Amino acid sequence: MTERSGRLPGSSVGRAAMVSGVLIAAGTGLGFLRDLVMADLFGASGSTDAFLVAWTIPETVSPLLIEDAMALLMVPVVTRLLARGDGLRSLVGAALPRMVLCLSVVTGALAVAAPAVVDVLAPGLAEQGPAVQCVRLTAVTVVTFGVAGFMSATLRAHHRFGPPAAIYLAYNVGILALIAGLSGAVGITSAAVGVACGSFLMVAVQLPAFLRCLREAPGEQGAEPSGNVDVRLGLAAIAPIVVYTVTRQSQVFVERFLGAGLAAGSISHLNYAQKVAQVPMVLSLLIVTVTFPRLARASADGDTAQVARRIRQDLAVASAMVLAATAFLVACAPGIIRVLFEHGEFTSADTASTAAILRVYALGLWGQMAVGLAARAFFARRRPTWRPAAVLAAGLAVTAAIGGAFAASAGTLALAAANAAGITLAAVLMLAGLRRGVAPVPLRRIAADVSRLVLAAAGACAAGALAAGAVDAPVIVRLAAGGLAVAAAFAVLAALAGPGLVAPWIASRPLGGRHRRGRTESGDTSEQADRTESSDRTGPPAGADGRGRPARAAGADVPLGRPLR
Repeated sequence: MTERSGRLPGSSVGRAAMVSGVLIAAGTGLGFLRDLVMADLFGASGSTDAFLVAWTIPETVSPLLIEDAMALLMVPVVTRLLARGDGLRSLVGAALPRMVLCLSVVTGALAVAAPAVVDVLAPGLAEQGPAVQCVRLTAVTVVTFGVAGFMSATLRAHHRFGPPAAIYLAYNVGILALIAGLSGAVGITSAAVGVACGSFLMVAVQLPAFLRCLREAPGEQGAEPSGNVDVRLGLAAIAPIVVYTVTRQSQVFVERFLGAGLAAGSISHLNYAQKVAQVPMVLSLLIVTVTFPRLARASADGDTAQVARRIRQDLAVASAMVLAATAFLVACAPGIIRVLFEHGEFTSADTASTAAILRVYALGLWGQMAVGLAARAFFARRRPTWRPAAVLAAGLAVTAAIGGAFAASAGTLALAAANAAGITLAAVLMLAGLRRGVAPVPLRRIAADVSRLVLAAAGACAAGALAAGAVDAPVIVRLAAGGLAVAAAFAVLAALAGPGLVAPWIASRPLGGRHRRGRTESGDTSEQADRTESSDRTGPPAGADGRGRPARAAGADVPLGRPLR
């Protein structure tokens, strides 16, 4: 298949997935290393709190301009241009300068209003001056992330996945290099300088491939008016994604807003615990992302029974991963934090506070995972939907209410508990909404599956805590003993409680074959109840275009969730 056809040969898809996975894993690993370096050099203090307030800007801009909104808007537009045989020059010439101008205005406004931004994000912060300086530096990412996201979406539409997958690797290389070079002279500000420089590297790593796409573009006779229509339609469709993304990120806003009034270092303790807790959630969502093309294809075909089956299987597998990790985190939190962070300026008192927060945060991991999985199912549909954003708003209200009521008395533990409660409520409501708005998912069977896995996780947690406590050895050995005990106990208990939960997912082939009328041409067939009967059809399947081909689902290229960057 050629690039113009909108498809890649199976071997090319496999290579692209492998290269992208390696680069994304490397970028994520460097992001985690960045946090470890910062803990070693700066500990958990008022200065790290100041940086984390400024870090809110790239944390918010990244999902909007790189991972979600930009990709969902640009990839379909560029794909349609390629399908018509048009090039990119008119689109780039018309859209990119305007976008850069608008984002530059936002950057300038953030720089000028930095003191007010700090007051809004973290009133009562102990070190306002460093926070203002860091905000002015990180405000640059509004422009650079926008350009990087534009390039990423364009390259993915051309089936060039390597450079977009490398952007966070380049970003974290820049941050680590500037911290290493400037931390002795300017302290925590070196991290903010690194954020600004790393964001330029995100553009630089994609620029050669992007320029090649422009050079290879066919000559154009002028701007196509239909392109503007495409963009307007894309903006209408993307509005629910933007609101969903901002609402989900607002959990961090609430934590930092309330945490600013607590003891110095509180925001940093919350951040370190959250970064550790997010690792299993991100890994589980990567597994679900592998199966997302099949979910999107079934949704485009109108095969709701297949969508329901896919959701249940994916939820069972992702729940098993997350709940097993939760058991380990709760059982061994102090040892985990001690091994990872207790070096340099990070003290034993910081370890105790962060470990306590981690144990509470871990209780919300299942909710984080379930929200990401359910959102994929909603956004796989062609019609825009506001339900995920509305449900997350309800969960955010619960988070804010609990945090505001108990932060003064229970401190950071109240904020972590509020986060866990709010996101779990949102997950339950979103899963319940799938049955009415997406597919006939078997809610009682899902509840039974998850309940059995929760019980298995509780037993595994107890086994891990006993095993780790019974070993009189260095902390790393105790962690190994606890981890092995958790894994063994969870595997046995989960198999006894529900032996058929994961096997159907393993037997399925999410990347192989092509669907045709409910059947997979790679040789495996769906269950009889999930097939779409061709004899009942008098025209193209629901969601197909005028020639009977499955229509592209709106969210097929974009992972939704809170990535570890």
